[in-house]
Amino acid sequence: MRVEENIDLSNFLSFSNEVVAKEVYFVSSVAELQSVLNQVDDPIILGGGSNMLFTNSNVQRTVVKIEILGIEILVKEENYDLIAVGAGENWHNFVLWSIENNYSGLENLSLIPGTVGAAPIQNIGAYGVELKDVLHSVEAYDRESKSLKTFHVSECEMAYRESMFKTKHKGRFVITDIVLKLQKANHSYNTSYGAIEEFLEKKGEKDYSAKSISEAVIAIRSSKLPDPKQLGNAGSFFKNPIIRKSTYQDLLRSFPNMPSYNVDDHLVKIPAAWLIDQCGWRGKRVGETGCYIGQALVIVNYGKATGEEIFTHAMNVKSSVLNKFGIEIIPEVNIFQ
Repeated sequence: MRVEENIDLSNFLSFSNEVVAKEVYFVSSVAELQSVLNQVDDPIILGGGSNMLFTNSNVQRTVVKIEILGIEILVKEENYDLIAVGAGENWHNFVLWSIENNYSGLENLSLIPGTVGAAPIQNIGAYGVELKDVLHSVEAYDRESKSLKTFHVSECEMAYRESMFKTKHKGRFVITDIVLKLQKANHSYNTSYGAIEEFLEKKGEKDYSAKSISEAVIAIRSSKLPDPKQLGNAGSFFKNPIIRKSTYQDLLRSFPNMPSYNVDDHLVKIPAAWLIDQCGWRGKRVGETGCYIGQALVIVNYGKATGEEIFTHAMNVKSSVLNKFGIEIIPEVNIFQ
């Protein structure tokens, strides 16, 4: 097992802000993970670093970098397979692997940054699909009982950008692998998100496939979101707020163009990007940070922003939305202070 001291984490973080950790353990197996967690108190678990913001440039806690790899077909059925994937695998690369091997179910989740192990923590989702739609189970190391446990998807308490791993059991479990139920026959596709259908129609695509939908999603995301390798960012910084329909109806009197999406009979989801845009933040730069011109929901590092500067900008955005609309937007990014 590789251990490094006083290492700059900026290359492992999509925000690319300078952060020095006193020590980092790079674990490539469950046995190595167990060994480290049995001897280190309160470590920070690092996957792909795509959803993390360190506000302090010096991290005094031990960092454990998860590099557990592997893809294995566990069960073969007529229409689907159960596939186990190591927590350290790159998420997008695995999506491409699934498509190349004639599976469907993950195509709408193309180009989401990060590792497989991080996917269930916030129940990643995009373009009408969430991980819980294809997740079968999660294997994780329980730091309290010092043992491996397996959770069926029904036990993971998954909701919009949430799971029990992020809420009531935050920090207790370290995910080692997940098992996905992917279709290999009788494929069905979700193209309900308007931009996907529009893109495919322009290309003249009539017979949809996992590959064509994935290509559409990649093109759409690439047109809206900056590449973290070129401009540091963690994708959407805030979750889309969910409010009561009665509150939404009241807001429409003052903001008749406010968009919404039905969640159920009583709740609606409001696009956080629209709220932020209406407050004048889209494209606004403050020092070395700001909101991306192409998508107000994305906070970017223009090169030399500190974690504290990025955090301060995010909190200013949050405050202005609350002041203008009375709606609180919650960070989707994990913040370490």
